[in-house]
Amino acid sequence: MTHMYGKVAVLLGGDSAEREVSLMSGSAVLEALRGAGVDAHPFDPAEQDLHRLKEEGYARAFIALHGRGGEDGTVQGMLELMRIPYTGSGVMASALSMDKWRTKMIWAACGLPTPRYAILDQGSDWDAVVRELGLPIFVKPVHEGSSMGATKVTEAGQLEAAWQLAARYDSLVIAEEFISGAELTAPFLGDRVLPLIRIEAPGGNYDYQNKYFTDVTQYHCPCGLPEAQEQALQAMIMQSAKVLGCRGWGRADLILTDDGRPWLLEMNTAPGMTGHSLVPMSARVAGLSFTALCLEILAGASLG
Repeated sequence: MTHMYGKVAVLLGGDSAEREVSLMSGSAVLEALRGAGVDAHPFDPAEQDLHRLKEEGYARAFIALHGRGGEDGTVQGMLELMRIPYTGSGVMASALSMDKWRTKMIWAACGLPTPRYAILDQGSDWDAVVRELGLPIFVKPVHEGSSMGATKVTEAGQLEAAWQLAARYDSLVIAEEFISGAELTAPFLGDRVLPLIRIEAPGGNYDYQNKYFTDVTQYHCPCGLPEAQEQALQAMIMQSAKVLGCRGWGRADLILTDDGRPWLLEMNTAPGMTGHSLVPMSARVAGLSFTALCLEILAGASLG
């Protein structure tokens, strides 16, 4: 019954810093949907105007764009206005989740655990930030994904340079307390959280290169936690998505300290769907093939 979706646009590419990864994600999704008999076509907003979706009779959109202009609510708003149902979170949740600072404020206000942080700017008192957050500190642009412009600062003297690097990507830069522990990521699909993945990067350095282009990072799924603990974390992840207003699918990243305390880091509302990506890996463990995953995401497309 895949023809019931009508003509489907797979939105990919775009002009964010994550264009390269988005092209890989979108191509994989396109191939899977076509293989399942869906009338799917690639659509790159960097190459043609989005209003052509309406003119060309698209019935729904699968958003495989990452970063600004795809994951930040702007494309979602345009699709709302054109009344074209789309995958993933709506305008507000997309915009909020793209903003790491405001995401953390909402989580903190709801009593969900997230590391302490400070906003950095030209006039920041670097020593005071180090005193407040301790070392090491993670410095990152507020609105970029895929670890773009992020630095792990291990000595006070590096903080200003780390801010300058992040500020090349974004006018808003956040410094976050470094929490030591196991890196976990938790995809959700509809109203359920898929199996957690434990990420083991070389030297704990899960950066852009290790994310997409090397095979040295190890991924453990199942993650090896006792079932009751994993279920408790999954419930917290679902709550973290709900308070932001997320829907459809997404992926939350967190750290689990050695004493078993979780700390939420960020929410991704249009996660990667490449050969290295984590959502498909988790879905496989839950018994969902890549094609089944793409179809379920597509089936959940909606407006508002």
